[in-house]
Amino acid sequence: MNCPMCTRWQDEASLRIAEMKHCLVMLNRDQFFPGYTLVFTREHVTELFHLDKAVRQEVMEEVSTVAAALHRVFQPTKMNYELLGNMVPHMHWHLVPRFNDDPLWPRPIWSDPHQDKTLSPQEYVERILLIKNAL
Repeated sequence: MNCPMCTRWQDEASLRIAEMKHCLVMLNRDQFFPGYTLVFTREHVTELFHLDKAVRQEVMEEVSTVAAALHRVFQPTKMNYELLGNMVPHMHWHLVPRFNDDPLWPRPIWSDPHQDKTLSPQEYVERILLIKNAL
């Protein structure tokens, strides 16, 4: 199996935020939307209904915990939760703090292309630490 989410934790270790019981949490390299974070299942699963009810509820609690931490840190107008999997069929959420003054507001983050915003290595470390501390 050639799944980029299955190897992402190893491939982009500098972006790691947290290891949870069922999910791994990483800052997205593109920070065009400040705080954009990925939450993905440790296990290669493609659909929520593939999980038994208890695990599914625990996964959703983990996603909610990360969203609440992002909200505390970034104070967005709205938190966006994207669970698609069309291009990468491994269950993962794009948690995106959105602000009413961001260039794509109120449209979906993929509605128009944008230039990726990369941070300096120190800025990634600082942003990750803010989120870790809020968890």
